[in-house]
Amino acid sequence: MERFLSGNEAVAWGAWESGVRLAAAYPGTPSTEILETLAPMPNVYAEWSPNEKVALDVAVGAAYAGSRAMAVMKHVGLNVAAESLFYSSMTGMEAGLVIISADAPSMHSSQNEQDNRHYAKFARVPCLEPSDSQEARDLVGVALNISEQFDTPVLLRLTTRISHCYGVVDLKGTRPPERTEKPSYCIDTQKYVMVPGHARRRHPVIEERIHKLAEFAETFPYNRIELQDRSLGIVSNGVAYQYAREVFPQASILKLGMTYPVPPKLLREFASQVERLIVIEELDPFIEQEMHLLGIPAEGKSIFPLCGELDQQIVRECAIKAGLLPESAQVKAVQPEKGALPPRPPVLCPGCPHRGVFYVTNKLGLVVNGDIGCYTLAFLPPLGAVHTCGCMGASVGVAHGVAKAGIAQHHVAVIGDSTFFHTGMPALLNVAYNKSNTITIILDNRTTAMTGHQQNPGTGRTLQGIETGQVDLQTLVRAMGIQRVHAVDSYDLKEVQAALEDCVQTDEPAVVIARRECVLLPEVRKQWLPLRVNEERCNGCELCFHVGCPAIAKSDVLDAKTGRPKARIDPLLCTGCEICAQVCARRAILFRAQVSED
Repeated sequence: MERFLSGNEAVAWGAWESGVRLAAAYPGTPSTEILETLAPMPNVYAEWSPNEKVALDVAVGAAYAGSRAMAVMKHVGLNVAAESLFYSSMTGMEAGLVIISADAPSMHSSQNEQDNRHYAKFARVPCLEPSDSQEARDLVGVALNISEQFDTPVLLRLTTRISHCYGVVDLKGTRPPERTEKPSYCIDTQKYVMVPGHARRRHPVIEERIHKLAEFAETFPYNRIELQDRSLGIVSNGVAYQYAREVFPQASILKLGMTYPVPPKLLREFASQVERLIVIEELDPFIEQEMHLLGIPAEGKSIFPLCGELDQQIVRECAIKAGLLPESAQVKAVQPEKGALPPRPPVLCPGCPHRGVFYVTNKLGLVVNGDIGCYTLAFLPPLGAVHTCGCMGASVGVAHGVAKAGIAQHHVAVIGDSTFFHTGMPALLNVAYNKSNTITIILDNRTTAMTGHQQNPGTGRTLQGIETGQVDLQTLVRAMGIQRVHAVDSYDLKEVQAALEDCVQTDEPAVVIARRECVLLPEVRKQWLPLRVNEERCNGCELCFHVGCPAIAKSDVLDAKTGRPKARIDPLLCTGCEICAQVCARRAILFRAQVSED
């Protein structure tokens, strides 16, 4: 049967049709939809794990136990899971294991654009790369077969365009028969217990494995030569292959579906048949450098950019500048008509419960060490309330370092509930153990909001909809050794301020749990009630504008005395969170109860 699928959806179907029994992941764009698509399918277990390392360990355990398994993460997630990638490469496993890494060229929602093909080379595992949705589906099964044939995990690298673009996919619609008996666990301590003596014996094994995989790559069906005009030869992979084929329809192309290890004989054969050889690939010159190591001269990053995504226009313009295409090949990019609306930067949603917390940290003059999540957007004006942000879970450790460095200003760490479960807990344990006056604010909005409202250990429900235990953050934090703990309503500015003022007056570690559900959760949206401005009371003081809510704007009405525009509230955007009403010194913004009375 044929379906119109995104690359992520195609990966999920490929996993199901290939008999994957267990899949684990931590949500992260551009990979999130893979497990969301797979989870409802029959006869498969899928979970959101607290972080990517746990997800990969879970998948490794299933593969050790003889079940095909898959771990899914975005590119920076593989940094978290790197240690598990390396040991699993050393041990091998009893059944196929595929690791999905969704890289993010141009960083549409990421803090960097690292090229995870380097992880494959570093860990000595094969790397496969699909160029469309059909290959995304196919290569999952291929990866599992390679995993079992060569006793290795396999890295399947997607990029944003492959993950999110759609294409027609031919599906079987079936999966292998389910086993009727539970297998016995394979006990092989020399293979699976990585003490130094065993690891030393395994290292030559994985080096020999890479040599065999390079020989396998020579006849790998997704490595193929498309021989046409021999004046120009192009080596390409992934979505870059689609751009190359569109811009150079007559060129000879070697398309690589396995980018590590590369096929030496196939590359040399292709190079010998063309006059000029170039490499078109996104991000690092990975294939280009592999070719140079083989003594094959090729151009690549001297022509095409090292940073950011490629597209047809970029490839065409670079090719013209390099003399690969005539000036007449230039195609004017089609730009959508721009209306009268001004550009709008990313901003915290109207009614976001995090807004009040940042308003208070600003009011108190606190230095804020931020983290990865929706709340990172508080760095933008008018809040301007986040001063550092590095990676998942870094805020607490960075804040501890700031405290030990002895700065004059009071400071805090801010971290979301899902991020706290991800990598924040060890950092907070370190704060308690090494005793700094770090104040940690846990923004508990009862979901993993940034990636689309996925479940986490604090929500009480699993990915597959099963009710489970719900972590009590206060109990957890106290168990770590933090004695000064406040739980506050994120919408109550006085309560938030009182808690933080209490914390800054002590030299002991402290935690403020700011709790309020994400305003976009379906059950919360039903409770929205827009507020209103009493124009007679408003004098245009602009205090309400400082909370940075998109629902509040300047009206066309000017105050008679000050000449300043009065505030207005957009009823289509306002959720009725009342943060602006608490800020208004003239009580010109009506509270929900007052609106209801009217």
